[in-house]
Amino acid sequence: LHQSLDQERAALSELRVKSQQLGRQDTESAVRAERLSGQIQQANTQIARIEDQQTQLSDDESRLAAEIASAEASPAVSEQEFSDAVAKSQALEADLQAARIALNEADADLRTLESERQELERERERLSAVRSECQLKLQAVEIERDRLQASLKDRDESVEKWAGMESQWADVASVDAELARVQTRIERLGPINLVAVDEYQRELERKSELDLQHAELTEALETLEEAIKKIDRETRALFRQTFDAINQSFGEIFPELFGGGEAWLMLTDDDLLSTGVAIMARPPGKRNSSIYLLSGGEKALTALALVFAIFRLNPAPFCLLDEVDAPLDDANVGRYAEAVAKMAQSVQFIYITHNKIAMERASQLMGVTMSEPGVSRLVSVDIERAVELASQEP
Repeated sequence: LHQSLDQERAALSELRVKSQQLGRQDTESAVRAERLSGQIQQANTQIARIEDQQTQLSDDESRLAAEIASAEASPAVSEQEFSDAVAKSQALEADLQAARIALNEADADLRTLESERQELERERERLSAVRSECQLKLQAVEIERDRLQASLKDRDESVEKWAGMESQWADVASVDAELARVQTRIERLGPINLVAVDEYQRELERKSELDLQHAELTEALETLEEAIKKIDRETRALFRQTFDAINQSFGEIFPELFGGGEAWLMLTDDDLLSTGVAIMARPPGKRNSSIYLLSGGEKALTALALVFAIFRLNPAPFCLLDEVDAPLDDANVGRYAEAVAKMAQSVQFIYITHNKIAMERASQLMGVTMSEPGVSRLVSVDIERAVELASQEP
């Protein structure tokens, strides 16, 4: 293919040079023909002038012949007049002879110029035919060039690459070595697979199907990514809204449990989807900066404040607390029991406790006793009913 390209380029260059030479010869022939046409026109003008002179001389000759005849017939003509007339006639005859010679020369020149003009016309026609042939060859070369360029494009090749390969394989020895290597590879490939075209067609159809599936998967992936982005946006918005609401409730409930102080929630990262939440709590009289510096009871009350803040935002049917008041003193247990009683208006609480203050705030007591060793028994006490019965005793 590269050799064919080089041959076509050389032929194209040769045809272009030949076309330029023929163009210059055509131009020179046109100039020469124009010059000959001018000379022919000038000769025609001179012939017309000579013919006019010949006509005038013929008229003069006729007139002189008539005068001579009249003079011969008239005896009144003198010898001198006769001599003058003869001399004039001889002079006119000489002029006529000179005009005839000039006319013959002009005719010869005219025939010569006409022959040259015909030769130039034939040369011009020949050059036009050669030029047309060169133009046809040039068009054929351009069509072949376009075909080769399209073939290179279909093979994902370029003229620059082949030009680089030409410089790469300029050495005949290296070309022979590369040719031997390629032939060895061809021999190792074994016999030609005659069904390769059919297999290629099947693989091409399969590739088309896979391309279609890939396009569908790509479209589905884009749709899924858009859905994920939408979910992420909604999740961020919902998380921010929920975080702000819980943070506000946490800041309100914490002083109620501690009798003062302040607490808030902080995000550990700017990305709302991967951020953590840090709890900052400052009971009354303390300036700590982290929840890890609080005592066990303060941590328990802080955790209760956060749980109550969450339940205030999204109440559940019931909440189970297992000995939350164990590390609390009596004052904090009272505040804890008061907060549970307040939250019990919207959430049912079940808490396990051994503290009497917490038991007093409960609406229903469920006790576990062991009247006999190894045997447990449940005891249920309705506080309101017990108070009512106690008030009825004498």
